[in-house]
Amino acid sequence: MIEMKKLCALIRRNIKCYFKDKFLFFISLITPMILLALFATFLRSIYLDAFHAIFESFAFAPENSRITEGLAGAWLISSILSVCAVTVAVSSNAVMINDKIDGTINDFRVSPVSGFTLSVSYFIANFIVTLIVMLAVMALGFAYLAAVGWYLTVSNVMMIILDILCCVLFGTLLAGIIGIFISTQGALSAVSSLVSSMYGFICGAYMPLSQFAEGMRNVIGMLPGTYSVGIMRNHFMASYIEKLGDMGLIAEGQKALMDAFDGNLYVGEMGIPLWGMYAILLGACALLFAAYLAIVIMKNKKK
Repeated sequence: MIEMKKLCALIRRNIKCYFKDKFLFFISLITPMILLALFATFLRSIYLDAFHAIFESFAFAPENSRITEGLAGAWLISSILSVCAVTVAVSSNAVMINDKIDGTINDFRVSPVSGFTLSVSYFIANFIVTLIVMLAVMALGFAYLAAVGWYLTVSNVMMIILDILCCVLFGTLLAGIIGIFISTQGALSAVSSLVSSMYGFICGAYMPLSQFAEGMRNVIGMLPGTYSVGIMRNHFMASYIEKLGDMGLIAEGQKALMDAFDGNLYVGEMGIPLWGMYAILLGACALLFAAYLAIVIMKNKKK
């Protein structure tokens, strides 16, 4: 049973512990900072060349460079946000790991606080911390888009915030399950490094799925993280694609852009609609939530 006053006090304590440690906050932000730097220095021209190749195949030339600069930036920021929802959640789960390492969690367990309440407090605090960091990254991304080419609408922004909530829920649940089995700083560092380096590739965030072999695309299409990228792509790219249509890019050209840069996702020959992406992602969240509760209950029964 959850004791609400104790739960709220623990959540506040866990959030304060995270933000008190400036190094933890820096580690959480380092991945998006590195990706933005890589984009500005190396990847921007690659994306722009790919866009122009598609435009040329449909005999289309955009009226100004801001639309293509903005579209490239929107694609990258959607990648960063979808990846960071998991990588930040894993890093910010360090509060729970540190409590295990220094023995603080044992003090909580001999206090009049149930183990279930303690576990839920870590989960909720991690969700809030990850959401705060993600909103900060989103604001940074929006500032970049405003500088190079802003075409997002109010409805796009609202849907992006909804997407962030869904992605953070997925990342926090995944990090919560992983964190239960980690009890050393070395293990946390290893897992954080592994997730940071691999997750973006296996969910199609760093490289468009159209660049993978068909078999690999189908495998990646079975992973729920792919659809967190997909929903983010749709709402970041939609207004840019619509604006290109207003400039004269025909419907086939718009579809080619969405296909090439993962606004449209396919498993085999079957296209996955936007509502299907949400259903897969939220269904995965439901399964992870059930698994998390089961693990927490079983571990607390053993104590």
